[in-house]
Amino acid sequence: MYLSDSTSANTISDVLSPKIAFPGQSRCSCWYALYTIPRHEKAIAERLAAQDIENYLPLYSALRVWHGRKARVELPLFPSYMFVKMRLSEKRRVLSLTGAIRLVSFNGNAVVLSDDEINRLKVSLQIFRAEPYPFLTVGRCVQIKLGPFAGMKGKILRRKGAMRLVLSLDFIQSAIVVELDAEEIQLAS
Repeated sequence: MYLSDSTSANTISDVLSPKIAFPGQSRCSCWYALYTIPRHEKAIAERLAAQDIENYLPLYSALRVWHGRKARVELPLFPSYMFVKMRLSEKRRVLSLTGAIRLVSFNGNAVVLSDDEINRLKVSLQIFRAEPYPFLTVGRCVQIKLGPFAGMKGKILRRKGAMRLVLSLDFIQSAIVVELDAEEIQLAS
């Protein structure tokens, strides 16, 4: 993980609860989520550190194969996103970096993440192994990986606990609803 500060131990009990930045917050340093060009996260983290701007880029380890050779690489846990601690007045300087696109915003105002939220994320990633997973939402087309319906495609109908999936059986022009766990499906290609 790219980390330009020391991590403190906190409990992992709450979920992240972003707040909106307001003009008065430009004097204090706050955490913001920075959206980047894909595959530029590490370079931006290095540039920010060189400018003494605190940042956090959570990484995970993955095995990749190139030209028949296996290599373990460190990849961003949240592709195209990283976290930056800065004063809002430094926004222009951060966004002028090659590869930096924008701060995550709501209604035109940058979303502020508290120190506690970032610390909880850091602590949880030191304790638990994590890797990216496709964001599965209602209406997404998925393919079943395991069981008697393996290979069949359907649409997510509901996502609470077990997913409800609508499977269309074209050969008899019917549909059924099945409940599956997230591990049993993948995004359809």
